[in-house]
Amino acid sequence: MRIGLGFDVHRFAPGRRLVLGGVEIPSDTGLEGHSDADVVLHAVMDALLGALALGDIGQHFPNSDPAWAGADSARLLRTVWGWVRDRGYRLGNLDVVILAERPKILPHAPAMRARIAELCECDVDRVSIKATTMEKMGFVGREEGMAAQVVVLLEPYEGGVTR
Repeated sequence: MRIGLGFDVHRFAPGRRLVLGGVEIPSDTGLEGHSDADVVLHAVMDALLGALALGDIGQHFPNSDPAWAGADSARLLRTVWGWVRDRGYRLGNLDVVILAERPKILPHAPAMRARIAELCECDVDRVSIKATTMEKMGFVGREEGMAAQVVVLLEPYEGGVTR
């Protein structure tokens, strides 16, 4: 088995849509970034890449490359997931913590869980989404941005069955 830890952070930016866990969330502001700035999927990819000892998303999808400008993070995760699958692993479980004062995350958690499970070719009961505030402390508490942490367990599988 392999364990990976991922972390990502983005500041809020007016005029951008907010995408978290592959799901568009109604909000008056989005997150700033070279791609769609999906802080959740970026942390998921870093956790998966870490579990495989393949570095981080910046190495594979650098923000200096115009090819990734505005990229859909779900498309990037499909690529990373292919590397996981090709190396003979499936998702044991994936646990996400979103750090944000706003918007409220829990109403959107079921959709995010379903989307991540779809992208990682697993049952939804292997994906957890939690959220917490920072009690008004730090950049998250000042509502300047949000962050996500992810831990993932990958299990070897035989015969190509990924469920």
